[in-house]
Amino acid sequence: MAKASWITVDPMSGSGNDTLNNTALEHTGREARETTVTGTASGVASPDTYVVEQAGKAEFIQFNDGAEMSAPKGGGAVTVSGKSNSAKLSFSQVGGSGLEIAANYTAGGKSTANGQAIEGDPGADAEYDFSVQVTLPENDTTEEKEFTLKVDNGGSVSQQIVIKQAAGDAYFSFSKEKVTIPQSGGNVSIGVTSNTTWTIS
Repeated sequence: MAKASWITVDPMSGSGNDTLNNTALEHTGREARETTVTGTASGVASPDTYVVEQAGKAEFIQFNDGAEMSAPKGGGAVTVSGKSNSAKLSFSQVGGSGLEIAANYTAGGKSTANGQAIEGDPGADAEYDFSVQVTLPENDTTEEKEFTLKVDNGGSVSQQIVIKQAAGDAYFSFSKEKVTIPQSGGNVSIGVTSNTTWTIS
């Protein structure tokens, strides 16, 4: 049986005594991997073998945008993406409300229900890309809003990202274009609709 493709042995052939260098790139899966290298020699009846093992990477979750990302003031759907090698991912909002999280996320190209194990557990062998869609309401204030999204593996590994939503547009208007005060005097009210500070002149 041939060795796995992730290991490179150099040289692959020779004569007499020699030293073989075994080289592999970073292993991003959670579980250790191993392969058997087989050598045959002219005039030797039985091949000889040795096992190469590479340790797995500690379970991790990371967002592509780091600790924060931006979102438009108009709200709507935003895609949050990252990498992981966890068997499953769970997404939730931390504190506050208003962040609508899609029922399914995509991991390793497969759609998976939030909090459920990913079919085939791709993270055992290598890291995979994940994404989840969240929907934000329109920001109708003049202040930037923040929403915190948490993703975890159902255990000890978790990450959070702050979604910073741009401030909405300031607005100001009166409820009427004209009010009339009687000749005899008196008080007539008019409404003000605004999301910012204002003054009357």
